[in-house]
Amino acid sequence: MSGTTTPARTAVAPLTTEDAELLVSAARTAAEQAGVTVSVTVLDAGGHLLAFRRDDRAVLISGETSTRKAFTALQLDAPTADLVDAVRPGGLFHTLPTALDRPLLFIAGGLPVHRDGRLIGAIGVGGGAPDQDAAFAAVALDALV
Repeated sequence: MSGTTTPARTAVAPLTTEDAELLVSAARTAAEQAGVTVSVTVLDAGGHLLAFRRDDRAVLISGETSTRKAFTALQLDAPTADLVDAVRPGGLFHTLPTALDRPLLFIAGGLPVHRDGRLIGAIGVGGGAPDQDAAFAAVALDALV
């Protein structure tokens, strides 16, 4: 046995359903205050659906869009708004395949959720303009702190 030890990992609380419901509520409230109808998806660190809200007044595709934004933010651990240029033809991720055979969607509105520096989930907002969706997701993250 060698004399080296592995540093202990500090436990980080996972994203709970209560956290997810708070994220959905905060994003929805921010959107309603702006007069926008959105769908919101929250995934845990494993990509499992924790919370989802689709308003019947939203465009039907907004539900799938919010889920893909959350999935993209989770898989790449980055805000989807930062990835737009990378997927344009000739961009770094233009033909990026996914391990789960699920298409990524690189439109602003997806944000990873971190706790104590670790990725614990993601939120996706769809239904408004890309910059609006990104702002609603950011308001939701601020509410989680």
